[in-house]
Amino acid sequence: MDLQDSRLQDSHLQASASRSPAPLACKPLACKPPRPGKAAPFLPMSRAEMDRLGWDSCDIVLVTGDAYVDHPSFGMAIIGRLLEAQGFRVGIIAQPDWQSAEPFKALGRPTLFFGVTGGNLDSMVNRYTADRRLRSDDAYTAGGEGGARPDRSTIVYTQRCREAYKDVPIILGGIEASLRRIAHYDYWSDKVRRSILADAKADLLLYGNAERAVVEVANRLAAGAAPHELDSVRGVALFRRVPGHYTELPADDLDSADEAAMRRPGDTVIRLPAYDEVKDDKEAYARASRVLHREANPGNARPLVQRHGDRDLWLNPPPIPLTSEEMDSVYDLPYARAPHPAYGDAKIPAWDMIKFSVTIMRGCFGGCTFCSITEHEGRVIQNRSEGSILREIELIRDKTPGFTGVISDVGGPTANMYRMACKDPKIEAACRLPSCVFPDICPNLNTSHDDLIRLYRKVREVEGVKKVMVASGVRYDLAVRSPEYVEELVTHHVGGRLKIAPEHTERGPLDLMMKPGIGTYDRFKEMFDAAAKKAGKKYYLIPYFIAAHPGTTDEDMMNLAVWLKKNDYRADQVQTFLPSPMATATTMYHTEINPLQGVRRGGSEPVDAIKGMRQRRLHKAFLRYHDPENWPLLREALRAMGRADLIGPRPDQLIPFSQPPGTGSGVGKGHGQPRSGRHPGAPRFTTKGVPLGK
Repeated sequence: MDLQDSRLQDSHLQASASRSPAPLACKPLACKPPRPGKAAPFLPMSRAEMDRLGWDSCDIVLVTGDAYVDHPSFGMAIIGRLLEAQGFRVGIIAQPDWQSAEPFKALGRPTLFFGVTGGNLDSMVNRYTADRRLRSDDAYTAGGEGGARPDRSTIVYTQRCREAYKDVPIILGGIEASLRRIAHYDYWSDKVRRSILADAKADLLLYGNAERAVVEVANRLAAGAAPHELDSVRGVALFRRVPGHYTELPADDLDSADEAAMRRPGDTVIRLPAYDEVKDDKEAYARASRVLHREANPGNARPLVQRHGDRDLWLNPPPIPLTSEEMDSVYDLPYARAPHPAYGDAKIPAWDMIKFSVTIMRGCFGGCTFCSITEHEGRVIQNRSEGSILREIELIRDKTPGFTGVISDVGGPTANMYRMACKDPKIEAACRLPSCVFPDICPNLNTSHDDLIRLYRKVREVEGVKKVMVASGVRYDLAVRSPEYVEELVTHHVGGRLKIAPEHTERGPLDLMMKPGIGTYDRFKEMFDAAAKKAGKKYYLIPYFIAAHPGTTDEDMMNLAVWLKKNDYRADQVQTFLPSPMATATTMYHTEINPLQGVRRGGSEPVDAIKGMRQRRLHKAFLRYHDPENWPLLREALRAMGRADLIGPRPDQLIPFSQPPGTGSGVGKGHGQPRSGRHPGAPRFTTKGVPLGK
């Protein structure tokens, strides 16, 4: 696949930039002192706590599918504390029993609205594996056991809120709502579902990191506005008619007419294919997906509209990213930095995983097609200041029980994108490309690691800090641009093993993932090994890979397995592609069309999707070629592929002729526990199943 045709050249970018406005300005995100003069120790989860605070009611009640941990790694804590800082009385209903409306009345009738989220993960990703098997665990639940939330939690919670107080506005937010904001393919039901706003019958949906939107919405509702009057707020989805002064642009094929459309005077809205069309027409679905991802830049995105029955779903352009000062104000809010006392001594695995870690940035401009981070957090990197990060580390040192001097992670969605951005804000505001680093790193991207290196050094100097780890994913194609960064990372911030994500070795699937070639991984490994040797350390690089990604052939997986054996790498657990809502690779899986290229009736580029369970098991088996349980399946497949030469005892052969006694009766032990693709907030796992990062 060749994306060079879509890579804007400098001259084209400059021309676009000259027609584009300067980066958008907006009202700064301000935090007022909490009412009645100090913050609540925890946002109340019961009437008894409200009484102790002197509250007769809550202004806003937030309902979440996660246990309530008052820490900025948990979305409801951020939104709750931010609204508290605006002067609102905010309560939390966490993981309520959804069998009736009674638990949703626990805090009484909110005077402004219910805010509903499924939690830090999409509830279906949280509850089911890539093989659609029900998980027995839930990292966001006290005790770690599954079953504390329903399927499609956002929809169920909204219905119960409506039953509890039918006249209270309901606003959806969080990842589940964000990634299901338009008609979308749902892997678990194997069909295209309506926007979650339609299915939940809520009033508004806030997508993306919604700090700006939720503050504006709350203040305007408090001033007497109705939910339908909030149609000018960025990052809001709602049902409304298209205003008469808007010009509608069809999404049939914007590629050829896009430049003319950009120059069209007046207000424009892009009409996506309707739900009734995309649920049956896969080409229409792929076209809607392509347009949605092209209209993701806050600097030039236009509103989108999609017909649902007799109503129009309207999506305003994405939120404007937070400045460093605004990010600091969010992370400096008075979090208790602990689970709510109601959980007692029960362990909450997600909390245990992140309590000694620090988020330094948001967003990702990598554009990996299997990942949903960009669709939620955006491509523009939002950074905290050094001062704010250092203050949080001091809080961890002074207030978090069990701290031994080790910061478990300093990172974010990607470890080393801190303070990276387009060199020219006007070019950034004009760009519609899905990635800044594929097929090559854009010449307009500042890839300097100097700010991050300086931050690492300051963090290490904090009194009481003995070791600072980097456990977030390192973008190695950026890291190879900075030998100094690689040396700094290896010398000071690796604890024996570092996991990174080449995802595959073969060009076909890598192009459809929008990932660099394996040669870039090889260069990074050389630099990593050299830095480890120089530091006198025995450190190991652990690559991880995805099985059954769209566009991956059996031969691709065979070649990957040969590479793994040649490099003496054995994966304990494997990732199997999971089609999470809204990801570009999910569109490939559902439609068998490549939306990275122009989608034209009868002229779209086809993509093979791995849907049959036998082929999915085979692809996983190639990743675990060393497990005797997989050898019968692999022998059969290799013979069918005409590659019986890979069966035998030699080191260059993949699997042996013979089967050890008592093995070969089923799929290897590494299957059935995959963490798939990349989903915002989903924990990564080491080869031993140990969580690695946020």
